[in-house]
Amino acid sequence: MSDAVQPIRWSGKVLELLDQRLLPEKTSYVKCETAEQVADAIRDMVVRGAPAIGCAAAFGVVLGKGSASSFEILSKSRPTAVNLFWALERMRKAKDLEAEAKAIFAEDLAANRAMGALGAELVPDGARIMTHCNTGALATAGYGTALGVIRSARKKIANVIANETRPYLQGARLTAWELVQEGIPCTLITDSMAGHLMSRGEVDLIVVGADRIAANGDVANKIGTYTLAVLAKRHGIPFYVVAPLSTFDLKIASGNEIPIEERPAGEVTGYRGARWAPEGVSVRNPAFDVTPAELITGIVCEKGVVLSPSRERIQALISTSA
Repeated sequence: MSDAVQPIRWSGKVLELLDQRLLPEKTSYVKCETAEQVADAIRDMVVRGAPAIGCAAAFGVVLGKGSASSFEILSKSRPTAVNLFWALERMRKAKDLEAEAKAIFAEDLAANRAMGALGAELVPDGARIMTHCNTGALATAGYGTALGVIRSARKKIANVIANETRPYLQGARLTAWELVQEGIPCTLITDSMAGHLMSRGEVDLIVVGADRIAANGDVANKIGTYTLAVLAKRHGIPFYVVAPLSTFDLKIASGNEIPIEERPAGEVTGYRGARWAPEGVSVRNPAFDVTPAELITGIVCEKGVVLSPSRERIQALISTSA
């Protein structure tokens, strides 16, 4: 099933993006013929997940014929996921835009499968794994990062506990959908139930993705990740981050320098036309938070696993991968 899920389809002239706003009720693609349309799709969450955003942006440059305006509009679509800027930088240097975009896509898929295999070695038999947000085929070129580990380790997994991931419900709508489609045992919980299950010994490890990893190992990921890491530390539960090398941003010293996107208030006050909060209430809606490196058991990338991540250990891994 993971190969059948195609969040990004390229025809040579048109980029088709699976509209993740409509899942799981409806499967529909948004057709993009300009860089502006791709930028809108990224901003409006038609396509989401840091690797998938990078892939979509690369094809957006192709549609924009590499114009300066195409790079500018795509770079402003979402600020936190560094894969977006990594992909745009590669496209700036490319001589053949379409070939480079296809290469970015293919490399991401290969990286996901490599991370899945490496991460699966960290999963004990009979594991009950908690995950947050969506890090599967829908968030990447295919297969997934953290969910790729779960796919690779499925024979060892007793159950996957998927946090619903408020306010956009990526866990409830997308992760649960992928796992059900693939027949992997899955239990959906609200975000506020996570600590309770940990305290009762019902979670063996936590596996999440990332949108940006600073040079010192601090990780920006979907809002609520930091809370899980703190709880995991309290209960002695291993906490792993799974992300490709394109998610590492060595230009940023620590998580304090990572820009955190604030999204519209309507995502918090209601959902899909329904409103449950009173008019006039003020709202905060940060889309991401930062988990300090000292709370992270290990970071899995396509080139290896960095346990107890630090600036020196991350630099050593990347240097051997260059």
